Amino acid sequence: MTARQPATTTRQEFTAPAAAIVGYVDILIDEAQRLSLTSYLPDLERIRSAGQAMHDLLQSVLTQEHSKEAPQFDPAKLRHDLRTPINAIKGYGEMLAEDATEAKQDVLLFDLERLLTAAKGMLERIDALVEFKAQPAQVPIAPIADAAGISQAVRAIRSAAEPVAAEIRGRILVVDDNATNRDLLTRQLSRSGHEVAEAEGGLEALARLERDTFDLILLDLMMPVISGFEVLGRLKGNPRTRDIPVIMISALDDLDSIVRCIEAGAVDYLPKPYEAMLLRARIGASLENKLLRDREKLMTEEIKREKARSEALLLSILPRPVVDRIHAGETMIADDVEQATILFADLVGFTQFAGRQPPGELVKFLNSVFSLFDELSHRFGGEKIKTIGDAYMVAFGLPEPRADHAEAAAHMARAMLGGIDRMRAAGNAPLALRIGIHTGPMVAGIIGQRKFAFDVWGNTVNIASRMESHGEPGQIHVSEAVARELGGRFTFRDRGEIEVKGSGPMRTFFLGEPISKAPS
Repeated sequence: MTARQPATTTRQEFTAPAAAIVGYVDILIDEAQRLSLTSYLPDLERIRSAGQAMHDLLQSVLTQEHSKEAPQFDPAKLRHDLRTPINAIKGYGEMLAEDATEAKQDVLLFDLERLLTAAKGMLERIDALVEFKAQPAQVPIAPIADAAGISQAVRAIRSAAEPVAAEIRGRILVVDDNATNRDLLTRQLSRSGHEVAEAEGGLEALARLERDTFDLILLDLMMPVISGFEVLGRLKGNPRTRDIPVIMISALDDLDSIVRCIEAGAVDYLPKPYEAMLLRARIGASLENKLLRDREKLMTEEIKREKARSEALLLSILPRPVVDRIHAGETMIADDVEQATILFADLVGFTQFAGRQPPGELVKFLNSVFSLFDELSHRFGGEKIKTIGDAYMVAFGLPEPRADHAEAAAHMARAMLGGIDRMRAAGNAPLALRIGIHTGPMVAGIIGQRKFAFDVWGNTVNIASRMESHGEPGQIHVSEAVARELGGRFTFRDRGEIEVKGSGPMRTFFLGEPISKAPS
């Protein structure tokens, strides 16, 4: 077969349906003008323009037959180029048929059905172009006015016109360098209730996506400057846009193009021209999948927030190392602590003070005092154990050991006295503070199942409590063990021996100022 033979076949196969399309649209324009149906005219003119473009393209191919310098006839390219005008003819024709059906314009509907049947016949011939080189004689020539074809077209049109229950709507970006394709898609999508934006090329689409968000992108594959495939690659490489579903639309429907786009991240691929019902179904499925993914993300984020809130609540009750051990699977937390320091603080005269305060004022006062102590505990690295009425208990050197546990407790105790003094001067704390500190071995662990708590036990804890109760307002009463631990770093006032319940006579001290080290 020579290079000229396919052009002759093209003339035989396409002249009749192309002429029928132009003829029907001329009749429709005349009828619309006669009936004063001006709203139909713009789309009919678009169909005529597309039909004329198709006619001109075919004439160009036929002209090559008589030119000695004409390039070799390429049926695949012609097939691609013819799909753009036939897409416009089909798309605008189907929308007009929907309008005519709803308005009961039977005169227009009859010729629109014939127009769509001719377009369908043309599309069949376009799709058969790839067979020209091998089997030019096997392309069927369907009758244009086939009654069964008309009935099928009517059913498809009316089915497409029926509203879809609970149809998902979204913001869609249409990217195509062909203005007719953009307009057609925009109007079809707008009819379905979607919010639609347009971009006439890949660069404009990428710029638009930098400032706007969309639920779906309809992306043409063949575009100048930057192809749809390259745009797809950039979208999927950008964390901000990678999750936006992309449906590729192109006159190319070869398997390689489809596979490449799907592998690059497209959720679907529609060949031009597309069926309106298929377009709606694919868009609906993509939007539904995105909605499900968005809900999944929201649920995941909510789970993360709930987990963070639970973690924060747990950390407000238990030390971080203990929480980590629980997460690691430990069910029994009980530690034998060789050396740590316990600090007890008590508000002197609180019982009498509380009896004169309204409940709200009393709780407000305690909250301000204990919030100050919590802040100081965090600053000096202490582990708040609990509050008992107006008493505050904090430990140093557990659950993780530290060498300076006694010194840290001493610095916090002095800061607590200073804080209460400032509050009293401001009229916010009309009470004095009494503090006791002792250092030694103890046991630490978690007790309880419903309202569990991290606590400490042992004689060290009891002696620290006795140091507080045997102390004086505005003083930090410490045991000899604490004084020995802090030797050379603080001044002390020796109190002598006192009788400590449960421990007998003990030598104790009042903590004084820290001793500054000489410059080295």
